[in-house]
Amino acid sequence: MSTRAPRRARVAAVSLAITGALVLSACSSGGGGGPDGEGGEDTAAPETSAAISFGDAEASTGPAEEVPGATPGGTVQVLQQTSPDHLDPAQIYVSHESNLARLIHRGLTYVRLDNEGNYTVVGDLATDSGTVSDDGRTWTYTLKEDIFFNDGTPITSADLRHTFERQFAPFITQGPSYVQQWLAGTGGADYRELLPEGPYEGDHLPDSVLETPDERTIVFHFAEPQNDLPYALATPGYAVVSAEGDTQEAYDQDPVTSGPYQIEDFRSGRSMTLTRNEYWQPETDPARNAYPDSYEISFGHSLEDSTARLMADNGDNQYATSFNNGLDAGNGPTVMEDPAIRERLIDGFQPYVATLAINTDRVTDELVREAIIRAVPLNGVLNAYGGTIGGQYAGGIISPLLPGYQEDYDPFGKLANPQGDIEGARALLEEADAVGYRLNYVNNTAPEDQQAAVAIADALESAGFDVNRTEVPPETYYDTIGVVDSELDIYRSSWGHDWLSAATVIPPLFDGRQIQDGASNYSHLNDEHVNSEIDRIRTITDPAEAAAAWVELSQYIQEETLSFVPTFYYRQTILHGSRIGGGVFNDDLGTIDMQRLYVIQDEG
Repeated sequence: MSTRAPRRARVAAVSLAITGALVLSACSSGGGGGPDGEGGEDTAAPETSAAISFGDAEASTGPAEEVPGATPGGTVQVLQQTSPDHLDPAQIYVSHESNLARLIHRGLTYVRLDNEGNYTVVGDLATDSGTVSDDGRTWTYTLKEDIFFNDGTPITSADLRHTFERQFAPFITQGPSYVQQWLAGTGGADYRELLPEGPYEGDHLPDSVLETPDERTIVFHFAEPQNDLPYALATPGYAVVSAEGDTQEAYDQDPVTSGPYQIEDFRSGRSMTLTRNEYWQPETDPARNAYPDSYEISFGHSLEDSTARLMADNGDNQYATSFNNGLDAGNGPTVMEDPAIRERLIDGFQPYVATLAINTDRVTDELVREAIIRAVPLNGVLNAYGGTIGGQYAGGIISPLLPGYQEDYDPFGKLANPQGDIEGARALLEEADAVGYRLNYVNNTAPEDQQAAVAIADALESAGFDVNRTEVPPETYYDTIGVVDSELDIYRSSWGHDWLSAATVIPPLFDGRQIQDGASNYSHLNDEHVNSEIDRIRTITDPAEAAAAWVELSQYIQEETLSFVPTFYYRQTILHGSRIGGGVFNDDLGTIDMQRLYVIQDEG
């Protein structure tokens, strides 16, 4: 998921013990990297969950567990930098859209955080997290009663069939493709051949693939075991779409919703108002409390602006938070040193790894690609995102949250030398007879991305590159870099696992059979060994063995294909106003848990 949000799995009704480096600190590797560029206060991130479980019918029954002290009513103000470009669930994959989607859309499953800090995959629209048979090849879901869209129409299995069939349509280009590929039995972009036009020409998936024997039953049939299905279905990209209300492309700006809130008003780039969906029944929802009467969401807030407003804690800012805007680098130390402000701060690590993708279609010389890797200054990039407050230097594509993560992995010595190796990069360019090599570099116009891009471009130019840098707005950035036939050579991308397996990292980023417009193989890598290893590792049923194999493959990709530069592992630091209650960090979402928020009411 490209800054894309974000889960785990094994088999039904079994806990998954998460092993590996799950107790994290915010210390930068290799020294330096603080908010002021000269290091910074090391602050420990909270411990992540020790186990994840799949919920049965009892765990999937609403209403959601009450948050201690919570009261209904009031309006939460949400300060966001980026306006959503997509509201159609099937087009939603990036984090700022996913977090809004969780308030307005529902899917078959959801990952719930309870008062004790436990995470459980529960049935959302479904009565449980799923019934598995045929060694993981068949999954059956039964819909709850009294579930409705916000126009009052009941949600039936016909809507779920339509939801998954329309994901094959050619206009659906931005969302996840796991389930489509599993249904088609393919690991590449050719999954669309199973239903090329979606359901819009009267064609449907055969019952041998997707079966809806009655109004409340959905059965998935896969050629291979897919024990991660309950986690996949919990992502916003697989939320239900109304068959009757589907307006195809137009649905992306005016969807029929199913969550506790509906879109009252949306002015793209400016604001969004969410109000209660009167047809949402809390008795059917085990995960959403929906305490506030409404959400007033405003866009265009830089990190500096949202941080300053929340630090001030006056007027409407007392009732405000953000779902995605972390602390800005300049104010980070002040927040950390002021107990009155810091008590309103929640923080943890996100699943995302920031990288600089190298377009291997265009930058074909491996010496030139290695020169890029060696020149990029990790400290210059991380400082732009808040230093130790924003994250920690990355040695590879495997996040510290994932099984198999290796803290000391540093194949190009960048953790030990985070300022970049300019002399080594220039030597490689000279060896390739490529001094003056022109690189087309695109970044978005967010201030922190601009600052990081300047640091990267300066280092590359010092090493002997000719850098041509352009900028696009954040709202269209991933659409821009998602075009295969472009004239772009390097660009930042941030990817996070969708659940706790590198199976949700390596295939979407590096499977050469998934190269298409809108897909996530931003480096356009098409390596025969990588593709075959992806197929082999997917057949491994032992979690520990699979995790080790994914790590080994990730290291081959990094060291042999030279197709990206890992820069840092994201940390998230979210402030909220003093009249916001229920603020806790959700490790699964990588941000504040919006389902538990409430407004602290005036006494009397």
